[in-house]
Amino acid sequence: MTRKQHFIIILLLGSLATISPFSIDMYLPGFPAIAEDLNTSIEQVQLSLTSYLVGISVGQLLYGPLLDRYGRKTPLYAGLVVYLLASLACAFTMSAESLIAMRFVQAIGGCAGMVAAQALVRDLFPVNKTAQVFSLITLVIAVSPMIAPTVGGYVTAAFGWHAVFLILAGITALILVAIHFALPEGKQPDHTMSLRPKPVLQNFLAVLRQPQFLVYALVGGVATAAPFAYIAGSANVFMNIYHVSEQAYGWIFAFLAFAMIGTTQLNHILLRRFTSQQIINFTLFYQTAVGLLLVVGSWYGWFGMYSLILLMFVFLTGQGLTNPNATALSLAPFSKHAGSASALMGSFRMAMGGLVSAAVSIFHNSTALPMLSVMMACALAGLVILLISKRDARYRASQLQVEEDTSVVM
Repeated sequence: MTRKQHFIIILLLGSLATISPFSIDMYLPGFPAIAEDLNTSIEQVQLSLTSYLVGISVGQLLYGPLLDRYGRKTPLYAGLVVYLLASLACAFTMSAESLIAMRFVQAIGGCAGMVAAQALVRDLFPVNKTAQVFSLITLVIAVSPMIAPTVGGYVTAAFGWHAVFLILAGITALILVAIHFALPEGKQPDHTMSLRPKPVLQNFLAVLRQPQFLVYALVGGVATAAPFAYIAGSANVFMNIYHVSEQAYGWIFAFLAFAMIGTTQLNHILLRRFTSQQIINFTLFYQTAVGLLLVVGSWYGWFGMYSLILLMFVFLTGQGLTNPNATALSLAPFSKHAGSASALMGSFRMAMGGLVSAAVSIFHNSTALPMLSVMMACALAGLVILLISKRDARYRASQLQVEEDTSVVM
């Protein structure tokens, strides 16, 4: 693979993986306008975000077996076409209920890009390079929250929120053309892989029996759900509590997204000296501490808008470290079932994202506390799972040593 090919492949895989972040972030500044136009509440509009995340969670479980059976590109084309058509339907919707439904369908199509991108990394690059490749892809993904809400804010202000979904459809059409001409096929179709429910479930169970996958999929899924709480609650916090405009909100969102971009590149450097496990350990400890400070400070009214933004920036730096390392550690044990493993991991992450975004909506109380509390809870839960798994591993190792010593004595 030449340097140019390497760059193009990373860019295309990153573009596929950014379809869903763009779909999530770009319409956020339009929440108040959507609520007013569809004669509904902000909380109801937030449910369109939840339905999108649930759709991604369900869709990834479908695409995992399809990508293993039919190769990477055919299911990818089908998914992107579904996404494009659903985006057009969202643009012309006339009710909150239909928007929620079409966002679910849009997610079913768009998640093909996420699953295929992760599986193709495992296909096209050696195992010892996957963490670095995921860091580069995460960099491309992390740029989208800087661009999407800012563009979405200006588009909403100038042309209305409907135009956002038309732009998403246009971007997807361009990506379809690019992957047709420039993206390698990856793993060839494996027609021995059955799509019947029982064999599919057996493949998923084979993945779940791998301890390394199970631990880091859980840790990564819970910990990386924190930004979804921020995404679900930030429009209300900054636009309704602090009364910033759509354009200003886009710039705030872009600034906070930079937290993930910087640490993504820092992760690329840290991997030269530290293991992925060590980086995740440290990250979850400091995110939990910062999250606790955010919750306590919000409860006692310590923060103004700028101090809140600063501490949230510090908290979100952890996402650029946790995400690529947890992904690489989860997928490292697999070659044959990489598509199914990628689907399970992504599905769990999006399911957690849907749960935390719904929690922010349910506990909505016109303060920043629901958003910040859920963010902190995600980091703390990830840390607890990691510590429990390490304690269990030490216990198993000690039991094995006792058995070996007993065997020697006998």
